[in-house]
Amino acid sequence: MGKVSKSLSSLLDVVMAVSLAIMAILVFGNVVLRYLFNSGITWSEEMSRFLFIWLIFLGAIGALKDNEHLGVDMFVKRLSPLMKKVVFVITNGLILYVLWLVLDGSWKMTLINIDSKAPATGLPLGYVYGIGIVMSICMAIVVVSNLYRVLFGKESVDEFIRMKESEDEMLASIEQQQAAQGGGR
Repeated sequence: MGKVSKSLSSLLDVVMAVSLAIMAILVFGNVVLRYLFNSGITWSEEMSRFLFIWLIFLGAIGALKDNEHLGVDMFVKRLSPLMKKVVFVITNGLILYVLWLVLDGSWKMTLINIDSKAPATGLPLGYVYGIGIVMSICMAIVVVSNLYRVLFGKESVDEFIRMKESEDEMLASIEQQQAAQGGGR
């Protein structure tokens, strides 16, 4: 399972990097063409917008997988391990519900717009709305996997809850390190 996860993660990173590179090339190329040659690529702005949408949604998957979304943990840090697990299950249940809403809405929008074409590229607009389907399914897999690992695995809930040090704790840690280094001289 670890190899599959790493392979998919690497694929996600490559797709995001390629999307960003194509966007940069299209926008820069269009700027150069407009200023130097008074022309441009008619579909580059539209295509870069579509790539940007896909990049944002794919980045959200990667951020969830790496536990990098913003969170407020000052309440959760003070809970007992059992209550942390309860809160983790409740919040992830809410996340799954929201992902269901995104999936349902994206599915409906994709079906509505599958026959509509983008004006410059001619791509079906269903491709743009389809990323919501991809994102919600992939994020749901990550959430269910994390829930399973917390409930039935040997992993602690603290590994899945954003428990980064606050600024005050970081400053206190730095002061302790400096005191330890000064005391050792």
